[in-house]
Amino acid sequence: MALIELQGITKYYEMGFQVVKALDGIDIDVTKNDYLAFIGSSGSGKSTMLNILGCLDKPTAGEYHLNGKNVEIMDQNELSEIRNQEIGFIFQSFNLLPRANALGNVMQPLIYRNIGLKMRKDMAMQALDRVSLGDRVDHLPNQLSGGQRQRVAIARALVTNPSILLADEPTGNLDSRTTIEIMQLFDELHAEGHTLIIVTHEDEIAQHCKRIVEMKDGRIFNDSVVTGRSAKVTA
Repeated sequence: MALIELQGITKYYEMGFQVVKALDGIDIDVTKNDYLAFIGSSGSGKSTMLNILGCLDKPTAGEYHLNGKNVEIMDQNELSEIRNQEIGFIFQSFNLLPRANALGNVMQPLIYRNIGLKMRKDMAMQALDRVSLGDRVDHLPNQLSGGQRQRVAIARALVTNPSILLADEPTGNLDSRTTIEIMQLFDELHAEGHTLIIVTHEDEIAQHCKRIVEMKDGRIFNDSVVTGRSAKVTA
């Protein structure tokens, strides 16, 4: 059974008297330990795809199964729970709490799981150690570099042991050297067995993945496996 199954997913928006088809009949499966990039220009539908996959929005029609659960029939409370249990989010803008240190930011998703304080701290420390930030646990976001802030965000996504890691333009605010470091970390996470889905408009980022799904006008027009994977992000 696929980890993610999308069948006939459509998403329409009404803008005045016009109906915009953001997604127009998407069929796709994602398996466990997939390393997939959705790529496309502005208006291609990849941002709407991110919102659907992340259970931040519901499709107008179609079926979405995540880890065997029928997502599109869930209410808002159920969607909130599945986001906390199944999905680790990594955003371009990091979305860290400015007044919380690195440890506090990584602990934050665990608050809703009725886990004791000591265990929350232990789990957060393990996640920060995994992204090589064990020596930055007391630092606030404004005391960290862009790459370090993204590593905190990745640790926060990892701490709940989600079914998928969903990254939205994860290197968009980073310089070339830091981009290389973050993509190498994604490569390592994939090698460890994590399922990663990256939404990007950059071909060189997509080439890091092992599967590229190209979108245009709300549809998938190419779904290919990256062969050789010698193409890496270069400074």
